[in-house]
Amino acid sequence: MPTSAPSSDGGEPAIRAGGIVAFGDSTTAFRPGAIQQVYSVRLQAALKGADCELPVHNAGRGGNTTRDAKARFERDVLARRPAIIIIQFGINDSAVDVWRTPPATKPRVAIDQYEANLRWMIAAAREQDAAVILMTTNPLRWTPRLKEVYGRPPYEPDSDTGFDAPLLAKYNDVIRRVAKENQVELVDIRAAMFRHASRPGQSLDALLLDGMHPNDDAHALIAEQLAPVVLKLHRARAE
Repeated sequence: MPTSAPSSDGGEPAIRAGGIVAFGDSTTAFRPGAIQQVYSVRLQAALKGADCELPVHNAGRGGNTTRDAKARFERDVLARRPAIIIIQFGINDSAVDVWRTPPATKPRVAIDQYEANLRWMIAAAREQDAAVILMTTNPLRWTPRLKEVYGRPPYEPDSDTGFDAPLLAKYNDVIRRVAKENQVELVDIRAAMFRHASRPGQSLDALLLDGMHPNDDAHALIAEQLAPVVLKLHRARAE
């Protein structure tokens, strides 16, 4: 089986059949210089603390949609023969590139195709007897830079939720429904971040690096949400 060289943010274990693959876009991928430990690294530490030696491989790639994910699913995920696959996509799929000339008017991946791509990945994973965890995305919030680039319809620059609610929230509803209909585990990161932000002294902005990507605190929260679900699946498979 292929192995992974140590990463720049703490190192990644060699991959063997039966491990875990975290599959996603830039909210999953390593971000040297910006994030000290992404959630896959934190998840690995949490599993070791629970006497679980499953290796965790990070297969995140910035800018990816589910269309890109399908194209590399065999090579970057299934070829590793994982026991558990964590899937998180949606921010890039739902994006409308209004900054282009001429401006785009539709998401990069239509919502029905996005749903079909998620279902395809679940089916392909099951053919290899891999368990799937679907994760919702983190919410988005405006920053001055994001308003400059995206602050026009269909987005709503005058609303605090105007970079998120018009499109991404709907794609997250698809994630939840697909997880339920396919009876796969759902880790609702979006809901967890909103809960965290509602606590005294907390905010959603404090969990985001740049309005779009999770910061270290958010990656810690993601790993905290993932760990018990991964352990449950691992123990069920071991029985």
